[in-house]
Amino acid sequence: MLESTGIPLPAESLLIFASLYASHTHHFTPEGLIIAAVSGAIIGDNVGYLIGHQLGYHLLEKHGRKIGLHKDRLTLGRYLFRRFGGAGVLLGRFIAFLRILIALLAGASRMPWLPFSIYNALGGLLWGTCYVLVPYELGSQIDSFTGPLGIGLAVVMLAVLGGSFLFLRHHEHALIRKALADEKRREARKKRAHQH
Repeated sequence: MLESTGIPLPAESLLIFASLYASHTHHFTPEGLIIAAVSGAIIGDNVGYLIGHQLGYHLLEKHGRKIGLHKDRLTLGRYLFRRFGGAGVLLGRFIAFLRILIALLAGASRMPWLPFSIYNALGGLLWGTCYVLVPYELGSQIDSFTGPLGIGLAVVMLAVLGGSFLFLRHHEHALIRKALADEKRREARKKRAHQH
């Protein structure tokens, strides 16, 4: 919940760790973790949306860097809303760092609350379910393997998780490049329109 309001906390890592822990100790149920993850994501994003809506875009431009919201990420947020509309909220849920800021950006960009809340709920549901069930299932299966096979499976699982993180990081940078190019094209069109 706190991460979704715009505070840079490692919610995704914590969720994976809690799911792996639950698969071995059974102190948590996967259903309980999913409910906690989804409700925290949805509530936090709504608080983040209200903060962005009240404080506005200019304040985020001025002070956003303190919470990891530098100018490129603001540009990326505008680009996602222009290009994908509400689906940008859903997409942003799965991109590292953007997940923390998407609700603030949606509020600051004056995205209507109803579409935001629908896509936000869907994104939170998919994100929470995936990041609980996949590690939980992998953690459960490790117990059935012993010796070199078990160690190999653990290494593969860590490589998949690490690869996923790197893929998402790369995807964020690729999206930022597209957003910056789109912003330049828009500015050039505005200049040409003013000249005519």
